[in-house]
Amino acid sequence: MTDETSPIQAPPDLPIVPKPRTAEVAAYLAARMCHDFISPASAIVSGLDLLEDPTAEDMREDAMSLIAGSARKLADLLAFTRVAFGASASSETFDPRDLHKLLTGLFGHMRAELDWRIEAASLNKPATRTILNLAQLAGAALPLGGVASVAAVEEAGHLAIAVKAKGVKPRLRPEVMAGLDGKPMGDGLHGHWVQAYYIHLFVQDAGGKVFSKVDEDSVVFAATLPLP
Repeated sequence: MTDETSPIQAPPDLPIVPKPRTAEVAAYLAARMCHDFISPASAIVSGLDLLEDPTAEDMREDAMSLIAGSARKLADLLAFTRVAFGASASSETFDPRDLHKLLTGLFGHMRAELDWRIEAASLNKPATRTILNLAQLAGAALPLGGVASVAAVEEAGHLAIAVKAKGVKPRLRPEVMAGLDGKPMGDGLHGHWVQAYYIHLFVQDAGGKVFSKVDEDSVVFAATLPLP
């Protein structure tokens, strides 16, 4: 064989690891969404069971509070997921104020606070998905509380997105960093890996790049996307 037709060989100590198939990624995404939805949905059912229990009359107020809070959480998660993971109907551009509202609802059920610093007139679909997903990762990286700041600026024909999670003992799982780098899941939890890998896929498809960095008191995500 000539050099032009020879297959690329991996070094002996670096075996080729196959990329996840589309069907596998879709299955992991579906499982991730179900995991997010099952907790508030189950809480609603538990509240309804209490209302129907004749021996729990003294817990009706607690049951109604549980149902109301869980229903709000489920509605907020569904609204967020529709845009962050789904096609969101035929929309190709989004008003940043609507995205701020979606994230405000989502962060209402997290310990972290949201600091929104985007003032663009509109954002296209890749930018929208990137901002929403990175913001959710930032909130999840602050289990003990803190501030997740979200910013985006246009420069040199690109949209530069910066999302920073700053707080007490911020955490970023190795599988999240692997997913953002486009690497297979390995031994980690697929629910955490698949969102990061999904971000990598659509950022790459849009011609952009995504990065992550972990410091002692912060986790930083950055992405660049070409402007249309």
